[in-house]
Order: sequence, then structure tokens, then C-alpha cells
Amino acid sequence: MTLFLHQLRFEQQIFWRTRDAAFFVFIFPPMLFLLLGSVYDGTIDGLPAADVLLTGMLGYGSANTAFAGLAIILVVRREEAILKRIRGTPMPAATYLGSVLSSMLLVFALQCLVMVGLGIALFDTSLPDRTLPLLAVLLVGTASFAGLGVGLAGLIRSAQGSSAVVNAVLLPMAFLSGSFGPTRDYPRVLQAIGDVLPLKYFIDAVQDVYLRGEGLWSNLGSLAIVAAWGVAGLLVAARRFGWEPRER
Repeated sequence: MTLFLHQLRFEQQIFWRTRDAAFFVFIFPPMLFLLLGSVYDGTIDGLPAADVLLTGMLGYGSANTAFAGLAIILVVRREEAILKRIRGTPMPAATYLGSVLSSMLLVFALQCLVMVGLGIALFDTSLPDRTLPLLAVLLVGTASFAGLGVGLAGLIRSAQGSSAVVNAVLLPMAFLSGSFGPTRDYPRVLQAIGDVLPLKYFIDAVQDVYLRGEGLWSNLGSLAIVAAWGVAGLLVAARRFGWEPRER
């Protein structure tokens, strides 16, 4: 436990000292929320537009942090031989990966507080009636996207292309899943694609709990789909993830 906490503290220091990571992983989702909240007003599907946008951005923030951020970090560290050197130390692999994941969870938790605070202060958004179910949904979704992030890291070969590959997956998924606004007016083919993506089911679960006050048990179907994607990512990681650089 001492080793884990030490590595977790180190991961947090590295993250906040890396300006690119701090901007694109932590600041970018709240910034998008501010921009979208300034454009949309009134209601969306009978609910306050700002509340709907907030839940969509919570979903995007989770995927951006746990999926995109984690994948890029692991690929860059692998290609810079950092993972190889860590593998040669007495630190267990599970301890290292757990500290990296926990660090990203802390970043996302702080990001959630910032976005909720901005929503309340600037757009008069409401607080969730059921906090514990919401936390459980966010935890399941973030852990699942982390599994996908590790799986994607195993498929990306170079550090130079990691950001492009990750964003080529993340941004269309966010657009088709409703992170940036309602998708009901999208062409049917785009709606059909969105209906198979994990982020859509995650956002649906967040909205059910946050906006409609439903319990965790009413969202088990959506959460099961999200978790299944996470397990699929871990299965890919089990076959493809490595600690050795691939471009050397």
C-alpha cells in the first residue's frame, strides 16, 4: 500500500506538471461545457438544456480522461522505454497500472466537481438528487473506459501517432453519443452507429440518475453494455499490450 500511494503521488505530480496533459485532459471538457452552455438555452427533450449538456460533458470527460488520456500516457511511456525500466524494478505491474488508473480517476473526480460548480454558478444547473448512485455510475463508466484505453494502447504502435489515433476515435464517438447535444435529428445511419457505442449508454445512465432521479438498479442494462466494452478492451490488452518499445 505504501508503494502504491507513493507511486500515486508521483503520477499526480507528473500529470499536473505536464501542461499539454493538464489542458487537453482536465481543462478541455469544462471549456467545452462553457462554450456549449453559452449556445444552448431553453430545454432539450423537456429538460433544462444546461443540465442535459452537463451530463453529456460528464460522459465526455470520463472518456477523455480514462480512455484517451490513459491510452496516450501508456503509449508514450512505452515508446520512451519508461515502462520497460519500470518492469525491471521490484514494483509489481498491477501496482504501477493501478496507480496510473487511480491518478486518472482523481483527475476526473476533480474535473466533475469543476463542471458541476461551473454549471451551478453560470447556468443554474441542478444538483443530483441521488449522489451515491451517480458516483457508482461514474465509477463503472470510468473504469470501463480505462479498460478500453489500455486495450487501445496495445494497438497503437508509435507515440507520434497516439494523439491522432485516440482523437480520431474519441471525438466522433462523443459527437454520435450526444456529448455535445441531442442526436435525435441526426441521419438514421449516424444514430445507428451511435447506438452501438459505449459512451451513448454511459451518458444515458448518467442522465437517468442525474436528471430523472432513478436508482442504480434501473440502469443495469446500460451499465452492463458499458462494462462489456471495458472487458473487451482488457481482453485486447491481454493479447496486445506490451512493456517494450515497438519503434526501436
